[in-house]
Amino acid sequence: MFAQLYQNFVLKNPRSIFIVLLIALLSFGYFSKDFRLDASSETLLIEGDPDLKYLQEISERYGSKEFLILTYTPNESMVSNTSINNLLSLKYKIQSLDWVHSVITLLDIPLLNSSDKPLQERLQNFKTLKDEDVDKDRGFKEIVSSPVFRNFVISEDGKTSGIIVNVKNNKELENIDKKSKKEIERLKDKVKKQSHQNILEIRDVIKSYENIGNIHLGGIPMIADDMMTFIKSDIIVFGLGVLLFIVATLWFVFRKIIWILIPISSCFFSVIIMMGILGLLGWKVTVISSNFIALMLILTMAMNIHMSTRFLQLKENYPNKNIFELITLTTSKMFWPILYTVLTTIIAFLSLIFSEIKPIIDFGWMMTLGLITSFIITFTLLPTLINFIPKENVSLKKYEDSFITSFFAKISQNNDKIIFTVTGLVIILSFIGISRLEVENSFINYFSKKTEIYKGMKLIDEKLGGTTPLEVILKFSKKKLKVEEEDDFEDWGEEEEKNDDKYWFTKDKVDKIAKVHNYLDSLPQVGKVLSFSSIIDVATLLNNNKPLGTLEMGVLYSKIPESIKTEIIDPYISIKDNEARINLRIIDSQKNLRRNELIKKINYDLKNKFNLKDDEYKLAGVLILFNNLLQSLFKSQILTLGLVMIGIFGMFLVLFKNIKLSLIGVVPNFIAAFFILGIIGLLGIPLDMMTITIAAITIGIAVDNSIHYIYRFKEEFNNSGEYNKTLLLCHSTVGKAILNTSITIIFGFSILVLSKFIPTIYFGIFTGLAMLLAMISVLTLLPSLILLIKPFGK
Repeated sequence: MFAQLYQNFVLKNPRSIFIVLLIALLSFGYFSKDFRLDASSETLLIEGDPDLKYLQEISERYGSKEFLILTYTPNESMVSNTSINNLLSLKYKIQSLDWVHSVITLLDIPLLNSSDKPLQERLQNFKTLKDEDVDKDRGFKEIVSSPVFRNFVISEDGKTSGIIVNVKNNKELENIDKKSKKEIERLKDKVKKQSHQNILEIRDVIKSYENIGNIHLGGIPMIADDMMTFIKSDIIVFGLGVLLFIVATLWFVFRKIIWILIPISSCFFSVIIMMGILGLLGWKVTVISSNFIALMLILTMAMNIHMSTRFLQLKENYPNKNIFELITLTTSKMFWPILYTVLTTIIAFLSLIFSEIKPIIDFGWMMTLGLITSFIITFTLLPTLINFIPKENVSLKKYEDSFITSFFAKISQNNDKIIFTVTGLVIILSFIGISRLEVENSFINYFSKKTEIYKGMKLIDEKLGGTTPLEVILKFSKKKLKVEEEDDFEDWGEEEEKNDDKYWFTKDKVDKIAKVHNYLDSLPQVGKVLSFSSIIDVATLLNNNKPLGTLEMGVLYSKIPESIKTEIIDPYISIKDNEARINLRIIDSQKNLRRNELIKKINYDLKNKFNLKDDEYKLAGVLILFNNLLQSLFKSQILTLGLVMIGIFGMFLVLFKNIKLSLIGVVPNFIAAFFILGIIGLLGIPLDMMTITIAAITIGIAVDNSIHYIYRFKEEFNNSGEYNKTLLLCHSTVGKAILNTSITIIFGFSILVLSKFIPTIYFGIFTGLAMLLAMISVLTLLPSLILLIKPFGK
């Protein structure tokens, strides 16, 4: 029934179908203008992660600004007149940019120990390094030795300083939750464009100052903008690279222009229509899905090569049939195997929706829609275009046997023991490698060492106290506060305060903050630690190294100017919420860093060494979110692999209605996928957002070869009834198509090594390698198993 409808409506009306397809191309091509990219940090988080919500609450409570950070290593000493003047000039130049709120440099740090005046006077009228009457060496020494600023705005060796560029708040983004989805997207696009322009402007400024020393740019806005550039570059490079390679492959296989133009047309229609669908749905391409165009080209090409190869083989077998009859015969023979290959690949990509990670979920849905689009185009456009070609231009000059497939056929027939022995060794190595898999990864190592992202983050990591933030929030019980009687702060006289905030500073709170602060600071994985304890340490130094009493701390809090209080105290205590915040940064580039173990250790020690209850502290921050992502990856790997294996085995049962044949069909591909995971484990490469999808995608794509081979073997065996004869015939026909499509897929994935994003490079290398192993397995192990088990009867 379906075959008859397809023949009547599609095959018999090529002109009408072509017009419909052109209309679809132009329509979806129009909507492709709404095709968008997204490189925001939200794309690297678990959807609905409660730790994200808590971090947002903390950021709102203690204040959070969007900022860029520059690392400045001058050619001369940091406090030479030349270096100070250059830094001051750079600061004012950046400050003049209309999107900059403020610029904080080494020259803006309040110097409270640079003179011998009374402390109250020093606090009220503090000096900085840029003031002419300041002892520069004494002031610089104070900053380098400061518990607050050392490894924060100045490196321990005093050679590198940080320049913090605070970005003005975008008023349009206020109350964004109350706006419509369309308005939110419009505003976000506007912000991204503005951010890109900001990065270009500040880089122009840096370039004009490159002769004063080494300056590197860092910060989340810069990383997001560069990631966007990477995605755009990857889409163009991957798309063009794969397209050029496909043209070369098609020429090598068919040696005729017409058999290059037809498959390329299918690829073009599929990709443009899919981009229009993404534009209509408002789905954005992230760094995870940046290779979807390349994947669509590869998978569409694989379908077209199978169709074209079968058409030409049938043309050779039935020279007297006309074009319409040959197309009808080709589509009837190829519809079911290609449909099932598409469905098995869809199962692989749909398994990604269980990962909990939004960009991976979106990638799964994108490729599912893409495969459906490619399938429809293959069975409409390809036969339509072939219908337009005169019969004499269809055939190839000579359709030769393949040396490679003939070689694999002989191995399958004569060397089954070697094949099974090698397979056994592969399985053993796979289990060993898989047992060593880990998800520990460093965000800094996602980027090439040549990129600005890597250079900036590495310098901040090593010289300015680490990159990945972690927050420890200490919560205090709300009991009535008592103020201990202490001597008055020596530099101040007694002064009555109307504000009761000063009574918050009790000994038990300050001691608890100090103990936890010192513990965190002792951990080798931790860089800079900042808390209210840091401020107390500074005050103690200023108080002639005499510890402050609780009353003195309260008076200190009351007396400090608001400008200083806002910058160095309010971010670390919330009197209103009766809690304190300890901010620390992890040295992300440490080779032996184990995030999950570190988080578990901190939790364990806070409970057991400091006797804190669950409601008395909480960990938050980017480290927690990133660790949640990594741990989710490991769980999703097991889940997606399990779903893919069950789904594909079920598909084989439906297609072949034979348990033995279904097992034979899936085994070679499962072995190839597991072996790749084993290799990743043996090489010590941690799983990440991209490599986690390799096994599922490999099985989904590689199993297509098994379906085509078994389907053809079954068909030819019914004619000949001889296993060895059928094997040779299959290797010389469908084997060639498998070889050609596999080469296209392997080299198509190899194009991904041109990416600047390391996970994408790994994805390309290992998926390509997996496809190579799967192809060899399907052309050796699969036929050997068929000869051994004889699933079609004796």
